[in-house]
Amino acid sequence: MSIKYAVAAALLAGAVNAAHAQEVTLKVSHFLPPTSNYQKRVLEPWCATLLKDSGGKLKCQIYPALQLGGTPPQLVDQVKNGVADIVWTSPSYSSGRFPYTEALEQPFVLPPTGLAGSKAMWEYYTKFATKDFADFKMLAMFSGTGVIFSTSSKPIVALDSFKGIKLRSPSRSAAKLLTAFGGAPVNMPPAQITEAISKGVVDGAMATWELVPAVKLEEVAKYHAEGPSNEPGFTANPLVMLMNKQKYDGLPADLKAVLDKNSGVPLVELAGNAWDAATADARKITSAAGNKSLVIKTEDFNAMRKAAGSVEQDWAREVAPKGLDGAALLKEARAIGAKYMK
Repeated sequence: MSIKYAVAAALLAGAVNAAHAQEVTLKVSHFLPPTSNYQKRVLEPWCATLLKDSGGKLKCQIYPALQLGGTPPQLVDQVKNGVADIVWTSPSYSSGRFPYTEALEQPFVLPPTGLAGSKAMWEYYTKFATKDFADFKMLAMFSGTGVIFSTSSKPIVALDSFKGIKLRSPSRSAAKLLTAFGGAPVNMPPAQITEAISKGVVDGAMATWELVPAVKLEEVAKYHAEGPSNEPGFTANPLVMLMNKQKYDGLPADLKAVLDKNSGVPLVELAGNAWDAATADARKITSAAGNKSLVIKTEDFNAMRKAAGSVEQDWAREVAPKGLDGAALLKEARAIGAKYMK
């Protein structure tokens, strides 16, 4: 081979290698099965858009159901340490670690729906909670919607309905709220809820509409109670998609631009709409199963709201030693939430 052809071949090989070097596969981990609302309606469409907008150079390798190991609370450390490039989890699983974000979990702060609640969460995050996630690249924060009360034999219709009742609680803030109502919280992951109700370990669950068909709660719960649609939810569960900071910083400029374009508001809205769609599906499924959906009367809702006052006061005292003005943060969060109420 002549020197001219050898040089040309080397240049061509270098160009091919450079092109391949620009291809990036992101390891994305989450804790739900591959059939979950999150994977089907949020993650897979989002990854497909990244692939299309990058001309096939930015890909996702999805690891559902904790296939990379660990537990839901450990996902934040997995992405921080580079075990995964992106994770989806909830800050609520790590009590005390994300104090600014905890304002969103407090009682009666945000709209109970997916899109409105998600927009409110994102606005609050951008204004007040970025310090919580300084070690990560935040892709999106959105709402798992407000909780409802799903029970097997005794419907929740008023404050005195909680007396002597044991309900699964999704977070520490939710547990404190239930205690303030006179109920007994039992912490457990979603996968255990249905069996726990069927065996009488608990009488029901604080859960989101989206979670009901996901764990087949309609098979063991007869009643699903929620507050008035024009009022904030009892409590909300913030959800986040976090990226390893070093992985993001190391992306080529073109792929970083693709990721930026499809993160933040677009991803928040994608997720919010997905949760609203899942809520609509859940309502149909519970109705078909013969379950009853109940809306708590305004006067009873207001009594619950009054009873919850001690919960936010306790939280404000807890975060004060960390330099946070809890009362002021709650005021800001509620003002943002009210903006997005229909």
